[in-house]
Amino acid sequence: MPSYPLSVAVVCMSNMNRSMEAHRILRRKGFRVRSFGAGSRVRLPGRARNLPVVYDFSTTYEEMRKDLVRKDRQCYNSNGILHILGRNERIKPRPERFQECRDRFDVIFTCEESVYDKVVEELLVREQETFQPVHVINVDMADNAEDATLGSFIICELCERLQQADNLEDSLVEVLLAAERKTGKSFLHTVCFY
Repeated sequence: MPSYPLSVAVVCMSNMNRSMEAHRILRRKGFRVRSFGAGSRVRLPGRARNLPVVYDFSTTYEEMRKDLVRKDRQCYNSNGILHILGRNERIKPRPERFQECRDRFDVIFTCEESVYDKVVEELLVREQETFQPVHVINVDMADNAEDATLGSFIICELCERLQQADNLEDSLVEVLLAAERKTGKSFLHTVCFY
């Protein structure tokens, strides 16, 4: 069993809903966790389905919240975005982009297959320095509050089982197979190196 808490990253497209809910839950359980987005910009649902509100990753959650309150408080309150931004502000100041982070993690969880592809691609093009493995695991979840919470609990349970394992490398496949049987979900998994 590792004598230190696993170092975990969770990545969704905008570092807004799914990765931040997992960040909240994992942090509460004592894991060393960071969350990221893998998209080029932060996209939030707008007043119309085909008109998202777009911000740079450098925009703080507080700035986004104030901007949306100014634009249409009722709309963004009723669709839950103001609540999500309030939660995010309590966790960290602003969204972060995975491609700009050089920290090392034991496990990186992604929240949809397209994000998994971006993360794996990013890790493969980086120059390898230490040849330490990092496990990238996709836990597919829809981008809504309920699925983000359910998916975050799955990620948390996976982290707890990996933390208890005698050897992360030897136990990972068994842990994933047990989780697949329990949840009925299948998980993409690959090993990359730093």
